[in-house]
Amino acid sequence: MGSLIILIAMFALLWVLLIRPQRTKQQKQQQLISSVAAGDEILTVGGLYGIVQEIDEEDDLIVEVAEGIHVRIARRAVASVVKPEDEEEDELEEDDGDVVDAEEPPVLEVEPERETRDLVTVSGDDAEPEAPRRGLFRRRG
Repeated sequence: MGSLIILIAMFALLWVLLIRPQRTKQQKQQQLISSVAAGDEILTVGGLYGIVQEIDEEDDLIVEVAEGIHVRIARRAVASVVKPEDEEEDELEEDDGDVVDAEEPPVLEVEPERETRDLVTVSGDDAEPEAPRRGLFRRRG
């Protein structure tokens, strides 16, 4: 009887920690994919940003990835829809960095030179590779 209770408790824990969150994530992704419309800026699973131009008769998306370049992608390849607010926040975060004056070139810090060693040149019989290694570089015919 005790092992049955432990088994049920393990299944309930598995359900709460793994299965339920995964289903919720899948439902949100399905809603996102179904809500994509013409004019939305999207990010594909492959990492391409583009603007949806139209939805064709096979329910695929025609996406403009660059000016005049259109790509047909499957709806399921949409990773996310990029919101205009997200772009503004990204620009604000990038602007928080140090401002470099365009007239003055940036100053590069140079590391002090490290101690160098002289190269030793080997001549004569010592210059050839060892016999076992020589077989690795032969052509096979």
